[in-house]
This record gives sequence, C-alpha cells and structure tokens, in this order.
Amino acid sequence: MTAPGNGGGLTHFVSQAPFDPYAIDSVNPALEKIYMASQWRMMWLRFRRHKVAVVAGLVLAVMYLAILFVEFLAPYGQHARNVDYIYAPPQEVHWTHQGEFVGPFVYALDYKLDMENLQRIYTENVIDPRPIRFFCAGDTYKFWGLVEGDTHLFCPPDNDTPLFLLGSDRLGRDMLSRILYGMRISLTIGLFGVAVSFILGMTFGGLAGYYGGWVDDLLQRSIEIIRSIPHLPLWLALAAILPVTWSPMLVYFGITIILGLIDWTGLARAVRSRLLSLREEDFCVAAQLMGASPGRIIFRHLMPSFMSHLIASATLAIPGMILGETALSFLGLGIRPPITSWGVLLNEAQNINVVALYPWLMLPILPVIVVVLAFNFLGDGLRDAADPYR
Repeated sequence: MTAPGNGGGLTHFVSQAPFDPYAIDSVNPALEKIYMASQWRMMWLRFRRHKVAVVAGLVLAVMYLAILFVEFLAPYGQHARNVDYIYAPPQEVHWTHQGEFVGPFVYALDYKLDMENLQRIYTENVIDPRPIRFFCAGDTYKFWGLVEGDTHLFCPPDNDTPLFLLGSDRLGRDMLSRILYGMRISLTIGLFGVAVSFILGMTFGGLAGYYGGWVDDLLQRSIEIIRSIPHLPLWLALAAILPVTWSPMLVYFGITIILGLIDWTGLARAVRSRLLSLREEDFCVAAQLMGASPGRIIFRHLMPSFMSHLIASATLAIPGMILGETALSFLGLGIRPPITSWGVLLNEAQNINVVALYPWLMLPILPVIVVVLAFNFLGDGLRDAADPYR
C-alpha cells in the first residue's frame, strides 16, 4: 500500500490477518509454566536449582520422618539393658563366613577382664556367625505411648547374642537405639522452640515497627535489656527455676519455652526494621485507607514482603534451639532421664577417662553436627529461593 501525499515514495505493508490482542503473550508451554507460575511455584523452581539445599532438605525430611517410627526402627527398647555386655564396642556387620555368603550377620562376643586397666576386653568368636533378624519380634513398646507392639525393623540374632552396631553404654544399653529415641526429643524441641520464638518476635517486632513512637521505644528498651544478659547464665538461671518435682515431660516443655523466650529478640528487631520502611509504601497506605485492621496489614501485607528473611531466620534458629537443649542437658540442667535426648546421651560422656577408653560414647555428637549443617544449607537455599530481588 502506498501512503498518500508523499509522491508514492513510501510504501506501508499492512497484514490482512485477523487482529489477535493476545498474540504478544503467546509463548510455548515450557515458558508459560514460568510466566504464569505463582509465587510459591517460583520459589520451588529456584530452590530445586540449589542442589546442596535439596540434599539437606532430603536428609532432614528422612530424619523427621524417622522420629514417627522410632519404636519400629530401634532394635532395642529405650530402656532395655544387657548387664552382661556393658561398654561393648560397636560390632561389625559381616556378609560372608569362610568364603560363603551368609547375609548380614555378627559374630558372638567373648570378653575378659583387664585387671590392669580395669576394662572389659571384647573379642569376636569368628567361628560362630549369628544372622541378624529382620521384621522380627523383639522388645515390647507402646507406639507413641498408645499402641502396644513388639515388631522391629531388625533385631539381635537371639537372646544370648547382642547387637550393638554403635556399642553400648555403662548400663549395657544400645547406643543406636538411644540415639534414635533421643532424635525425637532433640528435633521436636527445635520446632516447638522456634514456634514460640516466632510468635513473640513477629508480634512484638510487628507492633514496634507498625506503630513506632512510645510503643517502639518501650519494646526496644526491653529487647536491649534481654540481649545484654549473657545467654548461658540466663539459660542456667531459668533452667534452675524449674521445680525438681516436675515430670520429665513438663521439664521438656519448660525447656522449650525457655529457649523460645530467649531467642525471639533478634527476630523482633529484624521485623521492626523492615516494617518501619514498608509501612510508608503505597500498598500499605492503600490498605489503611480501605479500612484494613493493623493485624491484617502487618501479617497479610507487610510480613510476606520479606518472607525470605523470615524463612532464613527460622531455618537458622532451629539448630540454635537444638544446640541450646544439647548444652543444657549436657550440663545436667535440661532434659532429665528417663527422657532421652542427644544432650542427655552426651552428659554421660563428660568423664574424659571414660571417653578415652570408650570413644563410641561420643557418637551422639555426629547427628547434632549433621542436623546443624543440614539446616544451614537448607536455610541458604530457601533464602535465595524466596528473595524476589535475586
């Protein structure tokens, strides 16, 4: 088509195809999944690219899933004792005997007393293989204290042959079983403690950041007083307040609340600083003009704006809670027997002479290290995935 008024020197090309107002948004199905994805979908897509965080998340998922079936996974009951095999070393699992495949088995243990070092010396009876039983009947238990059962994933070969894959302690109790039972307490206390900490931190930090003024001044001075007290003496003082007549379960919840009451101040300050800047944004002013309540503005509009920081704080606070419980129980001021936690197990390894002779008593420190590292890697991945500016 030739444009009029220009001597025919300029030609315009016009498409005769029907007009499609959505043609500019036409994309292939692969890109459409990204362009049309929700915020949580975008977080998941970014998180999957963080391989270390994915592996850490799988490790934590397996561990938290395992605490639901501890009674089934542990070869012995929580308080089962074998006084004939105290301080037995970890047993090696064998597969072949004299060149023939037998399957997973252990050898029977013989021991003699070393009167010079006052130590039991255990040796394997290599002519007597004992196959490990699987999905077998063993020590009776109450599943989560409700349903009675006796089925275990694997059991000792027989009543006379022990199965101590991680050794035994001073009372002849299986270390592997006690570590599994302790995992239930140590991992859940981190979740409950963070729940208490987040409720306090988000509430007081939200009020200080949204209202400001004397409310902010009062809360900030209170936070400064709490943060000025060294944590370890404060832990010891609060833990010593718990009555000695309390049941172990009440002590468990008491320690959880103590850890939450101490750890909320850092989150409250972070929430307050973010809300001070976000409350002046247009979307916050618009919500106020539309009559939204302060609670809805804080938790519905402002908190999601820095979700990446909250997620990172949560994943980093949980290992802090676990380490806090471990430290208190190690010092004898936290969880007390008969409840078992990783800190209680480490409390029995305070004597350096015992550790020198029986180093496997320090094995409960390994799951603590694994959990702390996994939560840190997971927190890094979630923070990067939830950061809208990354």
